[in-house]
Amino acid sequence: MCSAHREVGHDLDWQTQHEVASRRDRLAFQSLNTFPSVGNSADWQYVRTTANFQSNGPVPSINSDAIRCYERDAGRGAPGILNVTAGQTLNYNAKASISHPGPMAVYIAKVPAGQTAATWDGKGKVWSKIYQDHPTLGQSMTWPSQGKQSIGVKIPQCLQNGDYLLRAEHIGLHSASSAGGAQFYVSCAQISVSGGSGTFSPRNQVSFPGAYQATDPGIMINIYYPIPKSYTPPGPAVESC
Repeated sequence: MCSAHREVGHDLDWQTQHEVASRRDRLAFQSLNTFPSVGNSADWQYVRTTANFQSNGPVPSINSDAIRCYERDAGRGAPGILNVTAGQTLNYNAKASISHPGPMAVYIAKVPAGQTAATWDGKGKVWSKIYQDHPTLGQSMTWPSQGKQSIGVKIPQCLQNGDYLLRAEHIGLHSASSAGGAQFYVSCAQISVSGGSGTFSPRNQVSFPGAYQATDPGIMINIYYPIPKSYTPPGPAVESC
């Protein structure tokens, strides 16, 4: 009898876990993210239209070119380039609130001479991280970006003047316990910076694809059980002036 009782309890426990996971997955499917604007601008005015602008789905693979800016039409930039001042804080906006648990990061890349923010593809080891949030750890992992509609990003005062791509990235970790389970939501804004000191000297530039592997500890992780006691976001450290 005792053995049978333990077996039933095990089955019920597994069923409960399965139902909870299924509900969580259904909710995740219904509430995904796009980042279509910066500042007070209209959607897709300064941000390149992403492939998920209607479906809201994540980047299919971190090993594809889509992980860079997730463009719907590669090679076709946004209509405008936003003028910003070095040192100012610029809001990068989600279409709705950021629903998934996970880290938010922002990268920047200087457009090379002879091109503009509207024409450059952002290829190469040219991306510097300028923003990264971190979870609060305890009885659960809580994320500062979750539930927010915009993220304030300080444009480094030490940048060289000129055109840049600004890349927003949110990683949904709600189903990231196996390789390929993490969900990446990215977009790239086109900006032109003025008033910078010109002393920016990044130490750890990365490329997209290339910056991440699907099995990186900050990407393949079970955030629910056992609750992690530490968390290191993927990619390089945040650059400073």
